[in-house]
Amino acid sequence: MAETASVISLRNIHWQRNGKNILHNVNWEVQKGEHWALLGLNGSGKTSILKMVTGYQWPTSGELSVLGHIFGKTNLPELRKSIGWVSSSLDDIYHSRPGDTALEVVLSGKFASIGLYEDITQLDIEKALQLLERFNISHLSDQKINLLSQGEKRRAMIARALMPSPRLIILDEPCNGLDIYSKEELLSAIEDITAMPDGPTVLYVTHHIEEIVPSISHALLLNNGQVIAQGLKKSTLTESLLQRTFQVPLTLAWEDERPWIRVKSVQTQ
Repeated sequence: MAETASVISLRNIHWQRNGKNILHNVNWEVQKGEHWALLGLNGSGKTSILKMVTGYQWPTSGELSVLGHIFGKTNLPELRKSIGWVSSSLDDIYHSRPGDTALEVVLSGKFASIGLYEDITQLDIEKALQLLERFNISHLSDQKINLLSQGEKRRAMIARALMPSPRLIILDEPCNGLDIYSKEELLSAIEDITAMPDGPTVLYVTHHIEEIVPSISHALLLNNGQVIAQGLKKSTLTESLLQRTFQVPLTLAWEDERPWIRVKSVQTQ
């Protein structure tokens, strides 16, 4: 039985490295049914929080629970099976495995492995093919993963992350390196994830605000290891709060339920 109703709970989290404060007094609650964007400059603390959520990094002080499991009282390898992760860094890993097909990559998600080393069933294959179909790449199931375009690879990686039916999925700058067409195609796929019945909670990590699609309901803004603001995205993504987050003067506009910013020119004296 879950020990807390929250999908993620960070309470008074501090983390120091080499005597330097990386995270300072971070408090954050994610509830089921919410989908969050994490925004901040490089070095703001986004990656540190993700590593804590997945159990690869421990806070110096504070309390942390994920999917009802309090850290220090749970089996982290088992917990990680309920968390999907998509990052452009996976491209580099699979670059060294040119023989893997798109279908094999998706199937490996069941075991959170790079490559297939355990037996699979016909039901596994059917589920993997359904996921490839969901993201419009079923026709590429037998194609070598390294021959896919960047956008096709990312959609295959999302299908891989969904293979074990995770309760939480982390999308860590998934649009990095994509052209405009591939980016919009991937963002449409992310909208599909949030529409899945009993689908996972989505954490979308980026420093490009225009990638926050309509189904992302909440936002967490970080700067220098501290929370600038958090909550419903319309009340959090404001010009003043975004200027504090990104440390540049900007204007904000909403179009088709997506936020867009323009950096103001700075006049020099």
